[in-house]
Amino acid sequence: MRPRHALAVASLAVLTACATGPSLENQGAVTESPGDSKHLTIGSAGFTESDLLAQMYALLLQNAGYSTEILSVTNREIYEPALESGQIDVVPEYAATFADWLNAKANGPKAGTVGSPDLAVTMTALRGLATPRGLTVLDAGKAVDQNAFAVSAAFAKKYGLKTLSDLGRSRRPVRLAAGDECVQRPYCEPGLKKTYGIDITAVDPKGVGTTQAKQAVQSGQDQMVLTTTTDGTLDEFGLVLLADDKHLQNADYIVPVVNRSRAGSAGVTKALGKLNSVLTTADLAAMNEQVDSWRRLPEDVARDYLESKGLLPRSGT
Repeated sequence: MRPRHALAVASLAVLTACATGPSLENQGAVTESPGDSKHLTIGSAGFTESDLLAQMYALLLQNAGYSTEILSVTNREIYEPALESGQIDVVPEYAATFADWLNAKANGPKAGTVGSPDLAVTMTALRGLATPRGLTVLDAGKAVDQNAFAVSAAFAKKYGLKTLSDLGRSRRPVRLAAGDECVQRPYCEPGLKKTYGIDITAVDPKGVGTTQAKQAVQSGQDQMVLTTTTDGTLDEFGLVLLADDKHLQNADYIVPVVNRSRAGSAGVTKALGKLNSVLTTADLAAMNEQVDSWRRLPEDVARDYLESKGLLPRSGT
């Protein structure tokens, strides 16, 4: 695999600052045949999980006969137009979040939410928004990275908590460690109150899943932390997730998104689709832990995982 290039990232930022790709009227997105470029650029959003997914995509595509390089671009405002224009060919995305982002791009920042807790509804909306832009959204697998809420294992045991409904019924006052935007987000403080009846007494603005936020719950300063379903470090802090049993969170299943004119072929779809039968939320959490806590390289973790699932030949064989 070719290494990431800092210069390429800088060039991409300059190019996309000047233009956001072809207009919808000029792309010919729906009518032209799916492309099958043999050299593909895979975008990563620059955080651990995105790096892992990009590495797995690259390895699977290499195994299918493509050459690849990975480009780390942390800003969706930059990498999505680059995906439309063909500067990037493949990106791992999150179904509901990406659907809402494309909807806001198409219909303005005040556009309503089109993502849903229902995966089928979300995918229909997402594909309807992506296709006119020359993007193809491949099928989702089993892995989902949603907002999630964790409490200390001791707190959960003391009050018999396994779900967010259990916490609501307990009537326990809860100080929540989260980002400061949590007080307004419908899937955070307002949703926890409305859907589950949880008594949120304050939001402690320590960020989403940060070390400081988890330590605050571990110490008892706060009672719950906003994190994600693929957080691989909860055990280190003695924390456990409470199940979102009423499905407050939207269907942020992981989906590959490709530029149709360069990577819309059956070969790319087949290669990336192999992950769908094996990759789970728990698998992603375990891989995140190996990178974040054990300091392993994402490429090594990704390769080991794919080899263990029989999706790549064992190294040296």
